[in-house]
Amino acid sequence: MRITLPDGSVKEFDSSPVTARQVAESIGAGLAKAAVGAKVDGTLTDLDRPITQDAELAIVTKPRKGPGDADALYLLRHSTAHVMAEAIQRLWPQAQLAYGPPLETGFYYDIALDTPISTDDFEKIEAEMKKIVEENRPFTRYELPPEDGMKRLGDEGNKYKIDNAQRAIDGGADVLSWYVTGEVDKNWEDLCMGPHVPATGYIGAFKVTSVAQSHWHGDIESDKFQRVYGTAFFSQADLDNYLEQLEQARQRDHRVIGAKLGLFAIDEQVGQGLILWKPKGAMVRSLLQDFLQQELLKRGYDVVYTPHIGKIDLYKTSGHYPYYSDSQFPPIKMRDSEEEYLLKPMNCPHHIKIFDSEPHSYRDLPIRLAEFGTVYRFEQSGELTGMTRVRGFTQDDAHIFCTQDQVKGEFRDTVELVQFVFNTFGFEDVSIRLSLRDPDSNKYAGDPANWDRAENELREVLADMGIPFTEAAGEAAFYGPKVDFIVRDVIGRPWQLGTVQLDYNLPDRFKIEYVDADNTRKQPVMIHRAPFGSMERFMAILIEHYAGAFPLWLAPEQVRVLPISEKFAGYAEQVVAGLKAAGLRTTLDNSNERVNAKIKVAQEQKVPYMLIVGGKDEAAGTVSVRERAAGDLGAIPLTQFIEQAKAEVESHGRQTVKV
Repeated sequence: MRITLPDGSVKEFDSSPVTARQVAESIGAGLAKAAVGAKVDGTLTDLDRPITQDAELAIVTKPRKGPGDADALYLLRHSTAHVMAEAIQRLWPQAQLAYGPPLETGFYYDIALDTPISTDDFEKIEAEMKKIVEENRPFTRYELPPEDGMKRLGDEGNKYKIDNAQRAIDGGADVLSWYVTGEVDKNWEDLCMGPHVPATGYIGAFKVTSVAQSHWHGDIESDKFQRVYGTAFFSQADLDNYLEQLEQARQRDHRVIGAKLGLFAIDEQVGQGLILWKPKGAMVRSLLQDFLQQELLKRGYDVVYTPHIGKIDLYKTSGHYPYYSDSQFPPIKMRDSEEEYLLKPMNCPHHIKIFDSEPHSYRDLPIRLAEFGTVYRFEQSGELTGMTRVRGFTQDDAHIFCTQDQVKGEFRDTVELVQFVFNTFGFEDVSIRLSLRDPDSNKYAGDPANWDRAENELREVLADMGIPFTEAAGEAAFYGPKVDFIVRDVIGRPWQLGTVQLDYNLPDRFKIEYVDADNTRKQPVMIHRAPFGSMERFMAILIEHYAGAFPLWLAPEQVRVLPISEKFAGYAEQVVAGLKAAGLRTTLDNSNERVNAKIKVAQEQKVPYMLIVGGKDEAAGTVSVRERAAGDLGAIPLTQFIEQAKAEVESHGRQTVKV
C-alpha cells in the first residue's frame, strides 16, 4: 500500500490495512506522540481508523505552542462534547441526548431534560468531566449495519438518536457508528460519525460556558432542549487566554454599548432583526457611507438606486429564489393579479437589469454600479443577534461588468479597495480565504469549465499580488468563487467581512451582452464586491473593535465644551460656535454640575475631546484640552485646536491634537 505524505514523499506498506498511527510511528516517535488524528484524502478521521487503499495522508498533531490548527481543535472539542454529555448523564441519568457538534470556538450539546441546568451546576459538571479525562479512556469506534443499528437504538428508546440515525441512512450511510469512551458494552457510548482524539486524556483544559434554550431541528413548535455550551483547549494557558478574550468581548458587546451610547435600538413591535438607527448611530452610518462612496467615485463607480422588492420571476431567473428560498420572506401576492413579488434578497439582479436597460459597446466597459442597497433575509428567531445577524440589512454593494481581458485588473482593484478600507479602520490582522465550489455538490450553477476558469483567475491574481491565502472547497456562492476577508479585531476575534466574487453565471442566466470590437455580441463577466459586507454587521464590529470609542472622524459627537461655572457660559457658547463653524460636531454641557461630574459623563459617552473653559481661557482665547484616553493635555489657542482636530479628521486619525 502506498501512502503519500504532504511533502510528496511516499511510504509503502506490505500489509493492508494500515492506520495513520502506524504511519506516524514509521516516521518517528515524536510525531506519533503528538498525533491526535489524520486527514485521509482530505477527510478528517481518527488516528486508528483503518486505511484500506492507497491514499494521501496528513497527520494532525496537537500544537507545541498556541491553541493549534482548526483540525486539531475540531477533534479535541468534538471529544470534549462527548465527555460533557457523559458527565451530564452521570448527574442526571434521565437526560436524553440529541446532538453535540464542535464549533469554531467550542462545542455544545442539545439535551432533553426536565430539570433546569443553571450556571450553579457548571462546577459539578466540570468536576465529573475532570474524572473522565483523568481516567484517560480511549475513544473506541464500532459500527453496525443500519438494520441492527436501528434495532439497538429502538431498544434504548431515545427518539432523537433514532431520528439522527434515520437521517444518516436516508443520506446514504451504509453503516451506523458509535463511539465508546472506553470498552464496548462496558463504558458510556454515543451514536456518532466521529472523528475524535485517541483518548480522553488528550483533553488538556475545558470550561462549561453557558446554557440556552433550543428546539429540535430549530423548530420552535417542536421539543425544547437545553443547549449546554463549552470550550476546550490543549493547554490551560490557551483556555485562560480565551476566557480573558470572552470577558473583553462581554465588556465590548455592541448590544450593551449601542444602548448605552444611544446608537441603535431593536423594538419587538417593529420586529425582531430589524434595526432602528438612532441619531448618533445614523451619524456614524452616514459617515461610513460617505467615506466609502467618495472613494468609489474616485475609482470610477456610478451610484444607482433600486427598489426594495421585485417580481419573483426576477429572482427565479437569477437563481436566488430556488437556491435560497428557505432564507427568504414569503412571496407577496398582488391583490389585482396573480403576480408575486419578493422582498429583495440580493441587489445583483437589479443591477443586471440596469446594465441591460441600454446597449453597450466594449468601449463602455468596465461599468461599475454601486449601491447601498437594503435587502431582506428570513433568519430564524433563535439565530438573530443584535446587529450581527438581522433580517433587514444594507449592503455596500457594487457590481462590475467587464470584458474577459479586464477581469484580472478589475479583480485586483477590488482587492486593493478592500485592503484600503480595512487599513483605514485599523484592522491590521487580515487573512484571505479563497472560497471554491465543491465539485461533488449540485448546489453550484453553470458550466464547470467557467468555474475552473474563474477559480484559476482568482488564484493567479492573489499570487501576483503576493497575498497569502487558504482555500475552502464548498464555500463559494452558488454562481461563482469568491475571496473572503477574515479580519481579527483588537482582542483577536475573527470576523468574516469584505468579499469579492467572480461570476460567469448570472450574465448567462440573464443573457446580457455587449458588442465587441469585432462586432460580435459577447457576455460580460461580473464581479460582485462589498468591503463592509453590511452596514449593520460592520457597525457592530466597529463598536466592539473600538469599545464604542470611535476615532474622531467617525465619532457622532466629536467635541464637548465644559464651562467650569455659569460665569463662563458666554465664552463657552463662542467656543461652540467656532467649532461648529469649522465643521466639528460639538455640544455644550451647560448643566449646573461640577466640572468633574461633567467630565465623567463625557468620558462615559466616549466623547473624543472635552474642552474645559474658565476665566484664564476666556482672557487668553484658549481652551483646556482633555482627550478621553490621554487625559489632560493642557491649554492651547482655540484656533490651534480647530486646525489640529480638522487634520485628525481628514487623516482618519493618523494625526492627533498636540499641546
